[in-house]
Amino acid sequence: MKNRKRLVLTAMAVAFFLTLTPQSAEAQERPTVLAGAELARVIPSGFYFQGQSAPTQMRNSAAARFGSQRYVLAGLVDTSGYSSDIRAKYEGFLITDSPIIIGGSELGPGAYGFGFSNESKLKILDLAGNQILSVATTRDNQLRRPRPLMMVRSGNGVRLHSGRDYAEIVAR
Repeated sequence: MKNRKRLVLTAMAVAFFLTLTPQSAEAQERPTVLAGAELARVIPSGFYFQGQSAPTQMRNSAAARFGSQRYVLAGLVDTSGYSSDIRAKYEGFLITDSPIIIGGSELGPGAYGFGFSNESKLKILDLAGNQILSVATTRDNQLRRPRPLMMVRSGNGVRLHSGRDYAEIVAR
C-alpha cells in the first residue's frame, strides 16, 4: 500500500511539473532583436495615427521576438505632413501582439503611437492621439554611437532607445 501511495504521489508531482515546464521555458527565453530580412519582413511600410498615414523610416525601425511567435515592433515615421502639435508628441509607432511591461507599466496587445519627451518620459498614445501611458526613461551615457531609434537586448527584455534614452520592455 505504501508503494502505491508513493507511486500516485510521484505521478501527480511529475504531471504538475510537466504542466509548468512549457510556460516557464517560454517566459525565461531571452528575446531576439531582429535584423536584416527578418526585420524588414515584420516592419510595416507605413503607419496610421490620428487620421493620417505616414511612411516608416526603415533605417530607424526595430523589432524583438519573445519566444517563437511574440513580437514587439517600433519605428520612427516621417511626420513632416502632421501639424506641429501632433509632431511635438508623436515620433513613431509601437506594435505588440501580446501583453508587455514597458518601463514597469503594463501595456496590452495593440498598435500605439509614441514619443520620447524632454522630461525623460516615454509617452504611449492610442491611435486617436490620447495619452494612455507615460513611463520614466533612463539615460545611458556609456552607449557608443546612439541611433535615433534602436532596440538592445537586456536581461530578459529589450531596451527601446531614442538616442541615449531608453525604456525597458519585457514580455508579460
